[in-house]
Amino acid sequence: MAKSLLVTGAAGFIGANFAHHWVAAHPDDTVVAFDALTYAGNRANLASLEARDNFHFVQGDICDQSLVEKTLRDHRVDTLVHFAAESHVDRSITGPGEFIQTNVIGTHSLLEAARSVWLAGDGSDHRFHHVSTDEVYGSLAPDAPAFHEEQKYEPNSPYSASKAASDHLVRAWHHTYGLQVSTSNCSNNYGPFHFPEKLIPLCLTNILRGRPLPVYGDGSNIRDWLYVQDHCRGIELVLQKGSVGETYNIGGNNEWNNLDIVQLLCDRLDRRFAGNAELCKRFPDSPALKGESRSLITFVEDRAGHDWRYAIDASKINGELGYVPVETFETGIELTLDWYLANEDWWRPLLLD
Repeated sequence: MAKSLLVTGAAGFIGANFAHHWVAAHPDDTVVAFDALTYAGNRANLASLEARDNFHFVQGDICDQSLVEKTLRDHRVDTLVHFAAESHVDRSITGPGEFIQTNVIGTHSLLEAARSVWLAGDGSDHRFHHVSTDEVYGSLAPDAPAFHEEQKYEPNSPYSASKAASDHLVRAWHHTYGLQVSTSNCSNNYGPFHFPEKLIPLCLTNILRGRPLPVYGDGSNIRDWLYVQDHCRGIELVLQKGSVGETYNIGGNNEWNNLDIVQLLCDRLDRRFAGNAELCKRFPDSPALKGESRSLITFVEDRAGHDWRYAIDASKINGELGYVPVETFETGIELTLDWYLANEDWWRPLLLD
């Protein structure tokens, strides 16, 4: 039976990838993309889907509960996948108010809209899936076990605190009101449509333009990296097979420190440029022409309250739902390089300098 999905934040990085994935995997389903089109939301991310009769775009703020309710009713939505969030830690440090408004108040608005439409009706099957982050768990010591679903929440940045609050709201609306929910906490995503303020796309675009590669502190901070398409597959499994009220950690089994990632990107681009006249012509300011991308690495003052290590224990979703990531970090990086080199017209207008 065909489903009707409302995808919030669908013009953003992960939301857009999920919309493309779902349409390709479930062509008979209706997908309603809902996005406020703030700086990180780009409707062009969805351009290839716009001509489809069963794809619809609604521009709106998730804090606008009446608009969300109208959208749920108009399109007979039975599944809401909630990606919409302010997500950049640095921005949360300098301006936390927007993070509280979108991530906390916005999630509350969505939950109330879903409760009003779904629970006031015939009580038919529905799902509110909340997409969260591993950052809600805090920071791991070097030899500590990876984050698991029963981990105590210890958020350290305004961003992670706002996401932790939204996680708790989703849980409460399930236990208090009976809303059929699920939550996933993922590790760091990378891949196509990634806004170039984040580490990997920032470094890629800066190497191509010959700009410095800022590395916080000594670059020893560790993250678990997840190719975005693997994340989309994980969410798909949770929606299809996951239990209502449960939380699932989705990880890529790829722990890398920041400096090693930057050096890997430098080396892979140097290799791409070697003997490639077309790339050398397109990006004449890149030190990759001479195999010298590492010369751009610049160590900068560490971020305030910078968590040292994140790592996901994905054994629950592996064992219960059969989830296995397809991409290693090395193969995912190659796919990401392919996409950014082929889509300069997408990322260049987004650059601030």
